[in-house]
Amino acid sequence: MMSNEAANVEILKEAYGKWHETKGGSLNHFLGFADPEISFGSVPRGAAPLTFAKQYDNREAMKAYFDGLLKDWTMEHYTVDEYIAQGDTVVARGSCAWTNKKTGKIAETPKVDFWRFRDGKAVEFYEYFDTACVAMAAT
Repeated sequence: MMSNEAANVEILKEAYGKWHETKGGSLNHFLGFADPEISFGSVPRGAAPLTFAKQYDNREAMKAYFDGLLKDWTMEHYTVDEYIAQGDTVVARGSCAWTNKKTGKIAETPKVDFWRFRDGKAVEFYEYFDTACVAMAAT
């Protein structure tokens, strides 16, 4: 039997693989393992021009993040190079690139995602990326 750490990493490997392959079209896969009361945050904390990248406190509200992202940006790639798991926590480290649909500029940034799981469901998420790079591509 797989440990919870290994099981949680496998959930994310599958999710990030689909996210990259579908260029952001696999939102429902993420929603499927998100707890209804997930705490979902982003380092810009809603600052313009990344107003959608803020704190959300449940799965339904979290859809607004993805709606904003996919409305304004087209994914070039989403690559996870490393998973670090301890207890109920998994950190995914890699990089991603997105093209802003209005400006045509590409933002390529290192990316770190922090996840916390409980009983196979994601209960906490927080993302870290180069906000200055992304803001410059959006303006």
